[in-house]
Amino acid sequence: MSRTLPTRQAEELHKSIIAYLSANNLPKSAAALRQEVGLGEDVYDVATEKKYETLLEKKWTSIVRLQKKIMDLESRNASLQSELDNATPSSLSKRNQDPASWLPRKPSRHTLESHRGMINCVAFHPRFSSIASGSDDCTIKIWDWELGELEQTIKGHTRAVKGLDYGGPRGATLLASCSSDLTIKLWDPSDQYKNIRTLSGHDHSVSAVRFISSGSGGSQSSANLLVSASADKTLRIWDTATGYCLKALRGHVDWVRDVCPSGDGQFVISAGSDHTARLWDISVPNPENKLTLIGHENAVGCCTFAPPSAYVHLASMAGLKKPPPASSSAEFLATGSRDKSIRLWDGRGICFKILVGHDNWVSSLVFHPGGKYLLSCADDKTIRCWDLSQEGKCVKVVDEAHTHFVTCLRWAPSIQKDGGSVNGNGTQDQGQGSENDGGLKRSVGPAGASDEQIRCVIATGSVDMTLRIWAN
Repeated sequence: MSRTLPTRQAEELHKSIIAYLSANNLPKSAAALRQEVGLGEDVYDVATEKKYETLLEKKWTSIVRLQKKIMDLESRNASLQSELDNATPSSLSKRNQDPASWLPRKPSRHTLESHRGMINCVAFHPRFSSIASGSDDCTIKIWDWELGELEQTIKGHTRAVKGLDYGGPRGATLLASCSSDLTIKLWDPSDQYKNIRTLSGHDHSVSAVRFISSGSGGSQSSANLLVSASADKTLRIWDTATGYCLKALRGHVDWVRDVCPSGDGQFVISAGSDHTARLWDISVPNPENKLTLIGHENAVGCCTFAPPSAYVHLASMAGLKKPPPASSSAEFLATGSRDKSIRLWDGRGICFKILVGHDNWVSSLVFHPGGKYLLSCADDKTIRCWDLSQEGKCVKVVDEAHTHFVTCLRWAPSIQKDGGSVNGNGTQDQGQGSENDGGLKRSVGPAGASDEQIRCVIATGSVDMTLRIWAN
């Protein structure tokens, strides 16, 4: 009998093996085993053989299923243990007090409902507790993200609103929106969001729009510039003061899905359905495609520049001996794709890390203002947090962040010591605003003692037509 099984279980195993061999037309093997283990007619008859005929196969498949469940549970347990290790009373207290370590967690503070179509884009006011959302229902809605209340619905576009951004020159913050109706519209928050200008020129749906911060880049000194991306395969740079298109950037061979300017206004990065991302130098009179980032296996849907606060971690991942100076822009970039992956690139166009974990199209990316994390959302309904100090390890997953695809993600702007703010991609916004800027809104909190005070607030939009606010 077996050395490890009790006599009764060993006998059942032998009966199962003999029955299995007989059922699979191996009578000689069955007879030999039966003789060797001494199973006579008194303990193994026709009825017994029928009873044990499929038992071995059933137990075999059950073991495989149980092994898979065990592996899943072990993985889940490891994830929960990691969160538990980071959530001891002392570390949890520290995390709540230290905005640089804050990550979103369930439940969301607010779930805002009013749109009648999927939400495609969100944008935080750079100074006040307002947030704008754009939807397939052709409207823009203005909310108070602290109170969770709808304040205003803006109508003007005739098709889906695809992109939103706040920005503009000092003391004159504007909201820009773009749409499948081929237009970009500028709205004045200080005058009940009146439409002050419509920019026309794209030949197809406009998928993204961003203000270009003033900085070292040539004509950007006025902070009146805007960049847009379109299905007509171009990027366009606009003067918001006049409504004129200053430049059309051509290089993509398919729909340009997203665009993001660098903090100093010198570069923009674009992402396209041609599986590439492109870095453009817009500081020169004739903007040029400086780099083409090739590697994704499907459409690239989102892109962003890493803030200087992340350089120390990204430089280590990229194998650099020391991080680039904080004053240097476009040193590191991140792209997300429909191939379900996120890629991290250096300023030479070399991909030094691929982050894999999402189970569906990656729709939006944002770096944590503290520099340690990269956050992403996707059509798998999750928000994922990647720790750049641990080689990009996924350290937190907010499962079922929405009941449908998560389409957009923005971080609330940080508060600057001088009263300004940093917008959702970590670059300084020049709009200072006044007490009446934004119509009804007040300034959110005093500036901290440091150069900037991180707001522990992010917003996500979804195909489920809700806007969710995740806050500390």
